[in-house]
Amino acid sequence: MATDPAQTVDRTAITQAIRALTQGETDTVALMATVACEIHHSHPFCDWTGFYRVTAPDLLKIGPYQGGHGCLVIPFSRGVCGAAARTGQIQNVPDVEAFPGHIACSSSTKSELVLPVWNGQGRLLGVLDLDSDTPAAFTRDDEDWLVPLLAEVFHDAT
Repeated sequence: MATDPAQTVDRTAITQAIRALTQGETDTVALMATVACEIHHSHPFCDWTGFYRVTAPDLLKIGPYQGGHGCLVIPFSRGVCGAAARTGQIQNVPDVEAFPGHIACSSSTKSELVLPVWNGQGRLLGVLDLDSDTPAAFTRDDEDWLVPLLAEVFHDAT
């Protein structure tokens, strides 16, 4: 099991940085790039941090990310990212090997947190994917922090 991430993640500082860097921005890709960078370099359990964008019906393509190479295309019908996009529900997977249909973009990934990202008009823009080489790296605190932050940042995204 991971060291308790709630004790080591300065969510307030990350939120303040993201707000300062994205204030007034509406371009989805620019917002995604900034959010991915800030979370990746500040969350101690993120080994890959990025977005998959909705580019066609039921299809995600890689967007801005930090870390090694990601999968280029993920259908809504496959993997943790696809499940989050398909259901509109957060996917917090403490052991990716136990997730049916997991796509191993990186063989080192042990746990994953994927959150759907909508704009203020309710359009699904994509998903935020946090991967960790540590089992059970992400907590409910991460979910409770990121859901409102993503809603705020992407509210006016085009």
